[in-house]
Amino acid sequence: MKNISISSGSALNPDVVRLAELIKKEYDNKPLCYVHSYGCAQNVSDGQKIMGILSECGYGFTDDVREAKLIVLNTCSVRENAEDRVFGNIGELKRLKENDPKTLIVVCGCMTQQKHIADRIRESYHQVDIVFGTYGASKLPQMIEQVLTSKKRVFSLEDTSDIMSEELKQLRQDTVKASIPIMYGCNNFCSYCIVPYVRGRERSREIEPIYEEAKALVEQGCKEITLLGQNVNSYSFGFVKLLERINSIDGDFRIRFVSSHPKDASYELIDAILLLPKVAKHLHLPVQSGCDEILSAMNRRYKTSDYLDIVNYARSKNADFSFSTDIIVGFPGETYEQFCKTKDFLRQVKFDNVFSYVYSKRSGTKAAELEDNISEKQKGLWLRELILEQREVATSWLSRYVGKTLRVLADADGRTGEGYLAGKSDENIIVEFRGDSNLKGQFVPVKITKAMNWALLGEIDK
Repeated sequence: MKNISISSGSALNPDVVRLAELIKKEYDNKPLCYVHSYGCAQNVSDGQKIMGILSECGYGFTDDVREAKLIVLNTCSVRENAEDRVFGNIGELKRLKENDPKTLIVVCGCMTQQKHIADRIRESYHQVDIVFGTYGASKLPQMIEQVLTSKKRVFSLEDTSDIMSEELKQLRQDTVKASIPIMYGCNNFCSYCIVPYVRGRERSREIEPIYEEAKALVEQGCKEITLLGQNVNSYSFGFVKLLERINSIDGDFRIRFVSSHPKDASYELIDAILLLPKVAKHLHLPVQSGCDEILSAMNRRYKTSDYLDIVNYARSKNADFSFSTDIIVGFPGETYEQFCKTKDFLRQVKFDNVFSYVYSKRSGTKAAELEDNISEKQKGLWLRELILEQREVATSWLSRYVGKTLRVLADADGRTGEGYLAGKSDENIIVEFRGDSNLKGQFVPVKITKAMNWALLGEIDK
């Protein structure tokens, strides 16, 4: 699959030019780079910008880490198991470095924006050559040049609120679906979340550069554009105004966005979703808990009644309106009775999809100071209980689509069997159907014949 490259700038900066010349001298052949981004869509987008920088410096790319002369691990710090996985992978790279000392290893992103993580890498993982946080990508060519010329490690933990430069090219491998960051950082300071500490306060990009980026993607054949922000409702220049602007682009494509914070979700947003034809008819609205006491301890700044108000308004306009959500199980101090309120909330709202997680302690957050009185075993049992509850709800609720025809963007092979394709509907629901592989990358009308707890089955509606 070909790459899509989007950049609002044209002139290469001197650091890029200088490193490109150095690389030609250092390597007999074009050196390959392995880039792996962990975690959220925002992290993936950052990784694509890093790839854009490296491509301009003269690197090619490989999916085999053993072939790479430059290895970049773009890290996530939202959950402890993600950090553990990164450290495990860094450890495994030690042998590659011993076999070829000229291989450079870079660790960057949310994890390394935290000083205690950077210090741990400095002291215990000497195979790592470069460490930077969430703000240093534009200086990567300078850092690589420094390592190649001085043979010394580089640690750059800047703490700045600058938006990642509009000049940076974003190298995307997927030509069908693409994401566009519209803002960075977060002002909410939920008690369990590390994001405001590693990505800083909210900074919004202006509307026109986002519009031009989306327009260029559509002109190159992109069918789905996802707008990214920790809380898109806080977009400084008016999120509905941005949706209207992108909706005006000519072409057959759809618009998604993540995420919305319930405290800022509005009737105006619901109306825009329903009225703008290219905006997907779905809202991902993380509730995190169905218990008001736990929401207060999480510093979420809304009650379950506020959340239900948005749900009821949406479904008064469209009874089938699709919601998905995130839920944290086992927050410090949570009782079983409080957890059961979350299960009740699932039945009340009827989510099409729920992403549920066990609470993960993040050093530096307010919740990390609370006594965690729930065992990991108990949290696991609660999580399983929640998943089973959602399966029952989803199987019944998704059946409302049986007999209806949904517009599906086919982009993968199905799991049902050979000859099946899969994709998501405008309602963000997985749909599988029989179809030729040449339909991949196209919108297909699919008449739904069966509902399962995780997906819908159908047939092409001719």
